[in-house]
Amino acid sequence: MAPLLRIFLAVVTAACLAPPAAWAQLQIQITSGVSHPVPIAIVPFAQAPSDGTDVAGVIQHDLVGSGRFTALARNQMPATPAHAANVKFADWKAAGSDYVVVGRVVPGAPGQLAVEFNLLNTLTGQSIARQRFVGTAAALRNAAHRVSDVIYQAITGIRGAFATRIAYVAVVGPGASQKFQLVIADADGYNQHLILQSRFPLMSPTWSPDGQWIAYVSFENHLPAVYVQRVLTGQRTMVSERAGINGAPAWSPGGHRLALTLSGVSGHPQIYVLNLRNQHLTRITHAPAINTEADWAPDGKSIYFTSDRAGEPQIYRIGVTPGSIPQRITFTDEYNAGPHVSPDGKLLAMVTRDNSGNYCIAVQNLQTGEFRILTHGPIDQSPSFAPNGATIIYAARPGNASAGILATISVDGLTGLTLKPTQGEVRDPAWGPFTQ
Repeated sequence: MAPLLRIFLAVVTAACLAPPAAWAQLQIQITSGVSHPVPIAIVPFAQAPSDGTDVAGVIQHDLVGSGRFTALARNQMPATPAHAANVKFADWKAAGSDYVVVGRVVPGAPGQLAVEFNLLNTLTGQSIARQRFVGTAAALRNAAHRVSDVIYQAITGIRGAFATRIAYVAVVGPGASQKFQLVIADADGYNQHLILQSRFPLMSPTWSPDGQWIAYVSFENHLPAVYVQRVLTGQRTMVSERAGINGAPAWSPGGHRLALTLSGVSGHPQIYVLNLRNQHLTRITHAPAINTEADWAPDGKSIYFTSDRAGEPQIYRIGVTPGSIPQRITFTDEYNAGPHVSPDGKLLAMVTRDNSGNYCIAVQNLQTGEFRILTHGPIDQSPSFAPNGATIIYAARPGNASAGILATISVDGLTGLTLKPTQGEVRDPAWGPFTQ
């Protein structure tokens, strides 16, 4: 049996026989950070009555969790001003903070709250960023994430992705009552929403470019089928239940096509493109090999995919125009699979096998060919870029662990954290797009 087919069947078997799990919040643990994080103070916001969300606490959680900031403890703050006019910069500089954030939550229109903040440089005394976000009390946590995005970009020059969402699969319940859940959550693992539950395996969730739909594989009819589901309403449609394998959906940048892995009656998985508007199906690959795990280039003109046509799993690129000739992209090591392209098209994330036999997350610069291993395994898989291209989320099974967790790593390999459930199993993460 060919290597990739063994892998595919192993994934399916693991999904069917996964150990029991219990529903739990994902808990963040910082595993690594830059050697010189930016010192910042997030002063507790003056808050109108709300749902109890600590806005400053959420912002601090975001920034510290990125690994690029270190926050001044509240009990070490020289004061708790809510306005920039009340900030004595010398005191904050003496406390070791290069930046200080002050703000407040005030009533807005009926049923709404406004979050106002000011980011100040303690060395120059200047305001670096200030903004006002308005929303309902239920959206207060999202407003805090948006503040974090502004602060992160103002200081690092990189657009923040704290206000985005992730999707993943969780396994819940013991024995015969075990269920598979498709879950969406904030990028920090909070604010979880169950959008689908099934007695049968769910796999490979992927977001549409507008963030309104998720495509995934379900075994609810005892065979794999691909569905698309509207996140807000739960409306779902089966788009592929052909003979053989129906797997690995990937949305095109335009949002009206899906790349799929289909095997048909031949038994050889191939890459196809399904037009969701007219159900027209176009075959892209033709090699008598295992071709799977497609991901689109940002321009929508080509697809990256995994194939064992050279005898071992490697990543190739092929144009979506019929008759296009595939080009091999990876040459390092004997195993490179599961491609995911960065939003700017410059980096390719993948699973690679290192010299010790560990399956790790790696990135390759598509312009220079530079290849870099970011994680250490032993079983890391399913990489997915944040929409700002700065961070990758992936599924991990640490050594001796009985269940999988989610983890992130920056593309430079310097900052990482784990999103670990207190109990149970999570897998197949997908990072959603910017929607604001």
